[in-house]
Amino acid sequence: MQTCHSTEPLMIDDLFTRNRQWSVERRAERPDYFERLSQLQKPEYLWIGCSDSRVPANVIAGLEPGEVFVHRNVANLIHPTDLNMLSVVEYAVHHLGVKHFIVCGHYGCGGVRAAVSGEPSRLIEHWLQPIRDVSDQKFRCRECEAWNDKDLERLCEASIAEQVRRLGSTPTLKSAWAAGKIVSIHGWVDGLKDGLLTDLGVTLSS
Repeated sequence: MQTCHSTEPLMIDDLFTRNRQWSVERRAERPDYFERLSQLQKPEYLWIGCSDSRVPANVIAGLEPGEVFVHRNVANLIHPTDLNMLSVVEYAVHHLGVKHFIVCGHYGCGGVRAAVSGEPSRLIEHWLQPIRDVSDQKFRCRECEAWNDKDLERLCEASIAEQVRRLGSTPTLKSAWAAGKIVSIHGWVDGLKDGLLTDLGVTLSS
């Protein structure tokens, strides 16, 4: 029977310690912090971002919990059969009244690199197919060794633009616009080296 390393329980316990410290600090800064947070959420933004641990929406956008509704997946992709994502989008439109949908990718995305790596097919390769579709349409086909960092950045940007288009093509968004709802979809990219967000200028609006 394999035994756990003795440091593992300490690492888990440390999360609870940090949580308690965070709670104390928030209440010291604002005594009503958690009372306000427990009220009904009314975010103005839905953030569809990458699962990468380096790009948490609240942190890089300078927002507090409750100010942004978040959905994340590998490489921030819009799959028309992804019921999880579609449910989040529908809830954001019809229940939260979100006005701004932000599809945000980031430079240095492992999903973008993996999509054009030429490695043998695995489950993740099926998920990343939309990026390869963009690559085939807008860039010459080649394996990852031939893609330099600038190429991958351009592919990242092109993929974000395509995901904005795909999100705008979902029945939920099309019906929302037809009903006169004011909803905009924005395509942004985050620079890990400087932490700055860039608007790619591919906004779709009602």
